[in-house]
Amino acid sequence: MIKIFCDGASKGNPGPASIGVWATNDKGSGNDGESVFEISEAIGNTTNNMAEWKSLLRAVEVALEKNHNQVQIFMDSELVVKQVLGKYKVKKPEFIPFWKQIQENKKKFSSFSIQHVFREQNKMADLLANQALL
Repeated sequence: MIKIFCDGASKGNPGPASIGVWATNDKGSGNDGESVFEISEAIGNTTNNMAEWKSLLRAVEVALEKNHNQVQIFMDSELVVKQVLGKYKVKKPEFIPFWKQIQENKKKFSSFSIQHVFREQNKMADLLANQALL
């Protein structure tokens, strides 16, 4: 089981945007422990919500590429988490392809969970996202 922390950033909303993903085998809070993989990438100009969706999709794709079949995902975007869980409807057409891809990819894991965390619990992913904006 790995823990994956995802974050998206956008300066201007829309504006220059990036994603940050930090995966760890840490059994604790997730802010320490051994890194399994990291992503820090600029993604062009977009909104913060689009950056959040892209961070989640990229995290899931890399976890699958690296043959991790049990993941716990943590994001500080309550909107994206609740949309993935089906608690909120995905209303914006530009997010529907991301939602569909996540739903398909979820089936490829033997264990998949996602939950909302506060920004303080998502420090590494936030740092990686912001580093890509520099």
